[in-house]
Amino acid sequence: MAQAEAFETDFWKDANLRKVWDDIVPGEPRKTIPYTLTKEAIELYCKSVGEDHPIYFDEAYAKTTRYGGLIAPPSIHILLMFSCTPADDWMRSPGTVNAGQSWSYNIPARPNDVITLQARALDKFIKRERLFVVHDNVFFNQKGEVICSGRGWTIRPM
Repeated sequence: MAQAEAFETDFWKDANLRKVWDDIVPGEPRKTIPYTLTKEAIELYCKSVGEDHPIYFDEAYAKTTRYGGLIAPPSIHILLMFSCTPADDWMRSPGTVNAGQSWSYNIPARPNDVITLQARALDKFIKRERLFVVHDNVFFNQKGEVICSGRGWTIRPM
């Protein structure tokens, strides 16, 4: 397997650059960066999560399916969330707790898709001395088609 395009996976690297609670402005778009999803990245992701369906690896098999070729598993949006955000993004802050999420999947991501993300905080509030943020995220391919969209709730570090 060829090496997948790298993105930073050390959540502590550049942690001092991350935006904090006071920097989060509901409604303001988050800075994002495009990411080219490679076949190697899909394979590495699938291997990491134990996904072994041939539609993600076997091109001959994938061509016989309704998708007509290789696709990425829907849960790859987690990888995309981090590959499409810069090091100073508040979502990357160590100590962030996922308090819930809801996702809708429209079309599969495919190898060589250039993925872009539109993301923003919708609201932030304090409950029981915890800092909450409600946020939405929409991933697009290079054709402007929505791959998936979702809303999440995170508890921010103090």
